Amino acid sequence: MALRTKNPNRQKTEAIESIKNDVKASSAFIFTEYRGLKVEQITELRKKLRENACTYKVVRNNFARIAFEDADIKDVDSWLTGPTALAMIAEDANLAAKTLFEYAKDAPALIIKGAVVDGEIYDAKQIEAFSKLPGKKDLIAMFMSTVNATTSKFVRTLQAIVDKGGAQGAAPAEAKAEAPASEEKAAEQPAESAPEAAPEA
Repeated sequence: MALRTKNPNRQKTEAIESIKNDVKASSAFIFTEYRGLKVEQITELRKKLRENACTYKVVRNNFARIAFEDADIKDVDSWLTGPTALAMIAEDANLAAKTLFEYAKDAPALIIKGAVVDGEIYDAKQIEAFSKLPGKKDLIAMFMSTVNATTSKFVRTLQAIVDKGGAQGAAPAEAKAEAPASEEKAAEQPAESAPEAAPEA
């Protein structure tokens, strides 16, 4: 496939291939504008995102456009304007979104434009709402907590049944033991004589 850049050279080709590889390795992308951020701020943000399996990369818009076209990811051209940096996410997009919006509170120069998550397009408001939902790790923790609580309650209920049965278990046995003795006594008692027949008139 021919490159769609003016005067392509080795450096440009490598840059485009690098973005293509990042796109292929990622399940989600968050598009940001970093105009006004200091170098140390970008470095700090990269470090925070890296902790959540996310790469934060400053890209050339036309190079990124080629990479996304090759991956058949559409409707992102409007976000590829101005100074663009991509958060490329391999695992939980929710955590990366949380990190970006939290960082933007103290660094308003960071602008979140939109995102692609599992092939779906989200605008800035939608991705902000998405960032407020529990992440995968949070959901797993909530699920395990519920399972553990249910299991503990079930075990306690079983134990209560066992304890209750152990205290009353002797009573049925004693009742069964008494039953044959009662039957024997009943057998020993003579049957009542039948009433005499009335004399004929």
